[in-house]
Amino acid sequence: MTVVTGRYARRSWRSRTSQTTVAVALLAATLTSCAEEPKAGDAGAARLTLGLTYVPNIQFAPFYVAEEKGYYKDAGLDMTLHHHSASDDLFGGLKAGKEDLVIAGGDEIVQGRAAAVPVVNVMTLYKSYPVALLVPADSPIRDASDLRDRTIGVPGPYGETYFGLLALMAEGGVTTKDVKVKSIGYTQQAALAAKRVDGVMGFVNNDQVQLEQAGMDVRAVRLTEGSDGASLISSGVGASEDLLRKQPEDVRKFVRATLRGVEFTLAHPQEAVELSRAHIPGLKDAKSEAAALAVLEASAPLIRGSGGQLGRSDPQTWRRMADFMKDTGLIKKEVPAEKAYSNDYLTRK
Repeated sequence: MTVVTGRYARRSWRSRTSQTTVAVALLAATLTSCAEEPKAGDAGAARLTLGLTYVPNIQFAPFYVAEEKGYYKDAGLDMTLHHHSASDDLFGGLKAGKEDLVIAGGDEIVQGRAAAVPVVNVMTLYKSYPVALLVPADSPIRDASDLRDRTIGVPGPYGETYFGLLALMAEGGVTTKDVKVKSIGYTQQAALAAKRVDGVMGFVNNDQVQLEQAGMDVRAVRLTEGSDGASLISSGVGASEDLLRKQPEDVRKFVRATLRGVEFTLAHPQEAVELSRAHIPGLKDAKSEAAALAVLEASAPLIRGSGGQLGRSDPQTWRRMADFMKDTGLIKKEVPAEKAYSNDYLTRK
């Protein structure tokens, strides 16, 4: 299978920046300096900065909620939520010492570690991979085996939408020789409406919601779940190994406080939208609030997955993902999956 490699996904709900492998390799040499000795804020609170890899958006509601409800403050943390610009590198804030943690996909972390960036997932947000093939409701494409001789639109040959397509093709036993993969940028709605493609790869909790709100009747062809299913892991929080070594208790406090925000968002999505208004300039009328609520409601089953502890990584899925990414050429060297994530920060020591 021919795969374009060397790019990171700017994948969080249509974030659009990417980086080259060369840039990532340059980060590796300096990343260990990103977390200096513990920093004390007012009244002794530990100061941490979280990189949010997109402009203000309802996707970050659990973090906004944790801030607005005082969960971070209760944990003894002075948190700064830093939104990336379109040109920011995923791990650039860590490298520059401006961020202590960053939202990143598990697949991105594996790519980073393959390029010698010592980043570790400390909390997984989505238990189910949010990317799917979106097709018209009357499409003959019902599952992965129907992809042969179809034209599928992706933003480009990188990122979670592309990873998801490769995984879907693997399920259907087809390769890029059997499927026409067309780079369409972020024009999924126009490309699908004009029938320039048979389907588009997108996020079920964002792209599908937007298509439906635009009046399009679409259906999602999802990756198979379970032990033999999707070999990919999406959004979570990554931290440098240096931060974990120097401030492990502060990381635990951050994870616990964030999971309180996740739990509140799941239980009270409407209030989560209201709390997010302070962070999202465009969230100020009934239409935008309804759209935001629809995204949160579509995100809830992805966060919960099939059950179990929120935030916990599944070792088997991480191993399958690392193997899959090596087998498809998304990474050039093997990455020990157990080094790429840790569940140790979900509980108190």
